[in-house]
Order: sequence, then C-alpha cells, then structure tokens
Amino acid sequence: MAKRTTKEPALQQKFDELERQNQEALTGGGEKRIEQQHAKGKLTARERIHLLLDEGSFEELGKFVMHRSKDFGLDKEYYLGDGVVTGYGTISGRLVYVFSQDFTVFGGSLSETHAEKIVKIMDLAMKNGAPVIGLNDSGGARIQEGVVSLGGYADIFYRNTLASGVIPQISAIMGPCAGGAVYSPAITDFVLMVENTSFMFVTGPNVVKTVTHENVTAEELGGAQTHSSKSGVTHFACANEVECITYIKKLLSYIPQNCEDSAPRLPYTIANEKRPALNDIIPVHPNQPYDMREVITGVVDDGSFFEVHKNFAENIVVGFARIAGRSIGIVGNQPASLAGVLDINSSVKGARFVRFCDCFNIPLLVFEDVPGFLPGTDQEWHGIITNGAKLLFAFSEATVPRVTVITRKAYGGAYDVMNSKHIGADMNYAWPTAEIAVMGAKGASEIIFKKEISEAADPEAKLAEKVDDYTLKFANPYRAAHRGYIDEVIYPDQTREKLIRAFEMLENKVAKLPRKKHGNIPL
Repeated sequence: MAKRTTKEPALQQKFDELERQNQEALTGGGEKRIEQQHAKGKLTARERIHLLLDEGSFEELGKFVMHRSKDFGLDKEYYLGDGVVTGYGTISGRLVYVFSQDFTVFGGSLSETHAEKIVKIMDLAMKNGAPVIGLNDSGGARIQEGVVSLGGYADIFYRNTLASGVIPQISAIMGPCAGGAVYSPAITDFVLMVENTSFMFVTGPNVVKTVTHENVTAEELGGAQTHSSKSGVTHFACANEVECITYIKKLLSYIPQNCEDSAPRLPYTIANEKRPALNDIIPVHPNQPYDMREVITGVVDDGSFFEVHKNFAENIVVGFARIAGRSIGIVGNQPASLAGVLDINSSVKGARFVRFCDCFNIPLLVFEDVPGFLPGTDQEWHGIITNGAKLLFAFSEATVPRVTVITRKAYGGAYDVMNSKHIGADMNYAWPTAEIAVMGAKGASEIIFKKEISEAADPEAKLAEKVDDYTLKFANPYRAAHRGYIDEVIYPDQTREKLIRAFEMLENKVAKLPRKKHGNIPL
C-alpha cells in the first residue's frame, strides 16, 4: 500500500499514525506467532481471506477493535482486531460476508468484542441477503472474560438460528473448535474440515480420559476423518486449507445468495441429449450391485456432480449438479453400499440435504433403487422410526420442483418415502427395470402362498413357480403406471432429455404449505 503524504506536517503526523496502526493490525499476534502458525501447516486469518475472495475485493470492518478486559493481566496485552478479521467481499463477483479467526491472537479465543465483530457482519448479511462464511480457528471462549465470552457465543448462536434458511451459512474448521464453539458451525448449512490440523469436540481428550477413562487422540476423537465418516458432523474432509477454500468456492457456485434468489445458471445449448451408456448400467440379476454415481454422472452435465457428505452413510448419495446449466440437488440410493437400504444415518443425511435445497429454491432430483429400511435391533433401538420419518417429512414439506427416477427396486414404505407421487413429487419416471412392490418377489411369495408351498410335493419348485408369477404381475413399473403413480416408463437413454424438459416445465412452480408457524419435524 502506497504511503499517503500531505504538505501539512500536522496532517502528515496523523496520516503516519493511521499507517502505523494499519500495519500493526496486519501483523496480528506478531511475526513469531505467524511463523508458529505456518510451522503447523496452517495459513493465517488474512491469508485465508486472500485465497477465498476475489482479488482486491475485501473490505475489512472492525480492524482497530480491541478487547475491554482488565482482569488476569489482559489490561497489559492488546492486539488490534482482537483475534478475528471480519468484513465483506466477493467470490466470482457475488457478495459474501466473512469472518476469519486469528489463532496468533490469544489462540483465536472468543471475547466480548471478538463476538461483536462476528455478530455485526452476520447482521449485515441478513439485511443484504448474502452468504456468511466462517473460517474457524479458535481455542474457544476467552477464559479470562468468563460469562461475557459465553454471552458472545450465545449472541452468535442466536443469529445462526435466525439466519438459517434465509442466507447460506458455511463453516470451515481450520484449527481447534471445542466446547461451546462447536455449536455455531453445527447450526450452519455446511461444515468443512482440514485433515490433521482441525478438530471439533464438545470435550477434549483430557476430559474424556478423566471422565470415561478412554485414551483417545484429538484426531480420533474429533478429526476430519472421524467427523466425515463416523458422526456426519462435517460434510467435506479436505486434504489441506487450499483445497478447503476451493471447495467453499465450488459449493457457492451451486447455491443462491438467499432464500428469495435463484441459484446461478450457466449458459447451455441443448443438442442430442441421449445417453446410450445408461441402457447397460442395471445388472441382469436384481440382487447384483451397481454404482448409482454412474447413473448420476451419465445424466447430469459433464463434470458437474459435486458430492456432499461422501464418506458418511454411503448407502445414500447426495450432492449438487447441473442439468442443462440449471443447478439441482440430487438424492440417490446407492446399491453398492448395504444394497441401498435406508437406515438411520442415510435418512438423516438425506433429510438434511433435502431441507437445504428446499430452503434455497434448488430443484430436487431423486434416483431410486431401495429395497426398504434396514431391519434389526440396533436400528429399532436407536430410532429408525423417528429418523426415517425425517426423510419422509423433508420430502413432504419441500415445495421446490421434485422429480423422481426409479431405476430398479422401490419396495415398501421406502417407495413412499423416496419422493413418491403420493407425497407431492411433480414428475415420476421409471425405467423398464423398475420393480414397484410391497417387497421382493421371493419374500412376498413366501408370505402369500405359505400354505400352498408347504403342502406341495416339491415346496422349492412351488416357491419358484409362485416367485415367477409374482414377478410377472408386480415386479415391474406398469401396475404403478396404470394408476398414474408413474407418469412415464422411459428408456434409460432418454432420461437426460426427459429431465431437461421436466425441470424446464417446472421452472415457475408455485406450491404453498398450510398456514402455520412451522412444522414439528420428528427430531
């Protein structure tokens, strides 16, 4: 930055003082602590913002804010900015608000003034209808401030909640995030973590050891891999901070500025949209697995599928993509994992994603191949009923355009839950390989013809005969099509062109829910 000069000595002194304070603010906790940050493989708060935002677009707010504390020696230690860099800028020309915690200042701990800075940009984001991105790197509440810092967290939580469903909120965890600090990211729409340098937990390894006598490392307890695969707390586990910031930018490219806006649409010229490769994806044997991602990538615009929650509940696939340049949210059963059954984790994963898309006017596309809900005491005792109902509730209340393609199995209650016509789907297609029934042919035959089979001279032959009869009558899409539950049975290679036309037709869909304060989703 060029030094400002004036002919007046008295004014020059004031200009020089502003320059000095600007430079002091830019150094955070000092060069030594910046070196320590780099030695851990971490970027500084300002370096992260520089990578995230368009070149030269960042406007900082609250650069000279300092804490107000006097206790425990804090009256002798002040840093401009007080451990968080806040402001606004653009990503691909679109307005965003950002806060980036500075671990070089008091370990990024949250004080009263630190919280006030974050609250200020959240309020501005709500007033102006733009996303908020939080780059979290903090040791938690500033202990020296006591309840004042706790109050600061609560002020942030409250605004997270008010902003939910109004503006997109994205949290990147780029260092420690412990205790009360974890709840703000948990309320936001998407959480990203960096492998080996970021951690999230309510209580750390030392407290866990004291209370439960478990020996566990910070990485095992709350690292990126743990939360992306076991708990589902994080949606993306990133190899490094640069990849994390790249993911944030890509994520934003699929979502709108706010709940009144539409997602960005890329120019696209419709040509020959047939995809012959789709005709050979479904195996001949109904119990043989295949990868639903092959169906998804075969239908959407080339290279546009951006998977969310990839390592968690792998029996369901969710993510964003584009069809003819239009942003859509995709939910698909995954036959390559647990045969694509719905269980507790996959139901919650799907429901959360569906609700996000509905909040922000992103049409939904469902690929269905589901044999039912996962049976067993573990699932029942941990609430598969309530958790499965979350997915049902999410689809039922969604008012965005909703299209379903049944590729193979659609059995039992899971058929209803996976965006069936009965719960408000706009268009329902089925491939000729679709099987829409209460259950599989063998199981159904064993129940319906139990007596007849047991009394037969050759029970196995009789069962095989009844299975063939049931398959012919029910294990196909035509009974549902006869009743209008399926709008059209289509060849797989037609799928893309049908979807392009369907989403174009549904572009101006208007649907209203009954007047209410809000629904009571089964939690």
